[in-house]
Amino acid sequence: MNIDELRKKKTQCLKWKNIQPWYLQLLKAKEINIDNLEVTFDDWIKIGKREDLSDEQHQIIMDTAKILIPWRKGPFDLFDIKIDSEWQSFIKYNLLRPHFNLKDKIVADVGCNNAYYMFKMLEDKPKRLTGFDPAPLPMLQFEFMNHFIKSDIVYEMLGVEHLEFYDHKFDFIFMLGVLYHRPDPVGTLKSLNRALNKNGEVIIDTFMIDGEDEIALTPNGRYSKIPNIYFVPTISALKNWLSRAGFIDMEVLTTTTTDSEEQRKTPWSFDQSLEDFLDPNDRSKTVEGYPAPKRVYIKARKKN
Repeated sequence: MNIDELRKKKTQCLKWKNIQPWYLQLLKAKEINIDNLEVTFDDWIKIGKREDLSDEQHQIIMDTAKILIPWRKGPFDLFDIKIDSEWQSFIKYNLLRPHFNLKDKIVADVGCNNAYYMFKMLEDKPKRLTGFDPAPLPMLQFEFMNHFIKSDIVYEMLGVEHLEFYDHKFDFIFMLGVLYHRPDPVGTLKSLNRALNKNGEVIIDTFMIDGEDEIALTPNGRYSKIPNIYFVPTISALKNWLSRAGFIDMEVLTTTTTDSEEQRKTPWSFDQSLEDFLDPNDRSKTVEGYPAPKRVYIKARKKN
C-alpha cells in the first residue's frame, strides 16, 4: 500500500464543491499570523484573547468557526469565541488521563476528529503525535486551531486500515469511539496490533452491553440513530476480540453511561444529539429499543 499516493488522493477532496467553501474560508483565517499567543490546554482549550485581533480579523475568525460547524469534539475558546462542541471531550480525557504516560513515546490517535485529545496530550511531551481521520471537516477544524497553536502534530486523512502500512510504528495507540463503526472488529484490532512497536499499548473506548456471556449486539439498521454501528459487545466478548488480535494484559479502566452533560446539542453542533437518540418514555433505551449507549474503556498490551 502506497501511503504517499493515498495522501494525494485524499487531499483532492478539498476541491469538491461542498468542501471548497470551508477550505477557502480557512485560507483567509490562515492569513492572520500572530506571534506569542497565549495558549492553555485546560478543559476548554483556550487560544489568545479578543484584544489580540482587529475587528476585521475577529470577523474572519468568527466566520471561519461558523462555516466549520458542526464541532463534535472540544470545547475551544478561540480569541474569546466560545466554540461549545457537542461532546464535552474533557470528561472522557480526564477519565483516561491517569492511565497513560506518553513522555518520549510515538503516539497515534485513530479517529482523532479535530485533534482535541492530541492537543491535550501535548502536556505529556510525546516524541511524536499523529492523528488519523479520513473525514475532511475535522481535518480543516484541526488546521484552523493548529494554525494558532503551532504544534508539531501530524494529521493524516487516513483510516485505521492504513495504520499498519504507515511510515513508522507506534508505542501507544488511542482508538476512541471507532471500533463499533468497523464491520470486522477483530481484523481492526489486528491492524492496531501490527502497527505497534514491541510492548506497545492501546486504549480503546467502544459501546458495550451488559452481561457475562461472550456475545455482541448486532443492530438491525440504526443504533441510537447512528447508521453504521455493527457490533456492540459485552466486556467478555471484547476481551476475546483483543486476545484473538494478539493483545494481553487487558485492563478495564471503567464503564460509563453517556449522559446529556457529556453529549448534547449546542449552537455549534448538529440540531440533534443524545436527547433525541433515546426513547422519550424510557431513557434506558434508544429510540430503536436497544439498551442506551454505555461505554467501556479498556487498556491492553501487544503480545510480543
